[in-house]
Amino acid sequence: MPRSSVTPFAPPVNALLRRYAGTGEPLSCVPVAQGLLNRGYRLRTTRGAYFLKQHLDAPTADRATIVRQHRATQRLYDLGVPVAPPLPDAEGATVAVVGGRCYALHPWVQGSHRGGAQLTAAGSRRLGALLGVVHTCLEQVMAAAEPPGAAPGGVRSADPAQSVRLIDDLLARARGRRPRDAFDELAEYRLLERRRLLAEHAHRRPPPAAAGGWVHGDFHPLNLLYRGAEPAAIVDWDKLGVQPRAEEAVRAAAIFFVQPGGLLDLPKVRAYARAYRRAAGADPAELAAAVHRVWWERLNDFWILRWRYQRDDARADPQFPAASALVVWWTREYAAVLAAFTG
Repeated sequence: MPRSSVTPFAPPVNALLRRYAGTGEPLSCVPVAQGLLNRGYRLRTTRGAYFLKQHLDAPTADRATIVRQHRATQRLYDLGVPVAPPLPDAEGATVAVVGGRCYALHPWVQGSHRGGAQLTAAGSRRLGALLGVVHTCLEQVMAAAEPPGAAPGGVRSADPAQSVRLIDDLLARARGRRPRDAFDELAEYRLLERRRLLAEHAHRRPPPAAAGGWVHGDFHPLNLLYRGAEPAAIVDWDKLGVQPRAEEAVRAAAIFFVQPGGLLDLPKVRAYARAYRRAAGADPAELAAAVHRVWWERLNDFWILRWRYQRDDARADPQFPAASALVVWWTREYAAVLAAFTG
């Protein structure tokens, strides 16, 4: 092997590359910005650059699930959707199992991530149209691949009584943490605030969700690469699955267009949502139901605090200030948010 800079935490690159024809000898294998669930590496060889993904998240890291994702992205690519399907090895397989771990080799896509603050009104429309195209193309490519009845219906929304019990548990953990820091103080404040909001709005719990469609499952700025103003590749399809598709559109907007203080950039949301509705063929009523369910989901969501206090995992802590403020602002400005998605 040539002189290399392979990280000591890297996968077994030599064993992996032996499976692929024409990929050359490894020169370096460097972790890229690490996701919360899986690992990715920029792999440089004597023949070029690749993205090497190590699948670790238990619910989606089995070979059959990964193969389904790969087949879907290849079909989307054939339809012109900007994705980066995995490369097949010498035997045509796209999943390599080494040492009990699953890996996939993808072409390296040169690009950058762009949040909503970096998008113009035109860029916001382009983003909404892209997600609408993803949903309509997924409906086309997955119809033949999955048996009838794959779409679940009747998924119940969060129970506020259970959320209050969770709040009490998290409050006790935040108050008992030693040494306490500014995050713990903010967590306590937000948990008490959320308990009051749940008491005030418990009567607004939405009905069970309607049957869904195939969605990316994790559409946010870190899973979309841009080249200039144009989307170059949608990546990380681990959560490909069936959900109410308009809910993904609302969730994505709440991530792309949230501002540091916890407000949504409503003019950009409106441009994005109009383009999404046109591309996906979704009517305002579908978006209105999605806004209701995603707002309620956020009101009852404590995943960042659960990671910190129940799993002792602080990787998501930086997301908490804006995410927790957004719930409060969204509740207060519910009518304006609804109008932006449906108007």
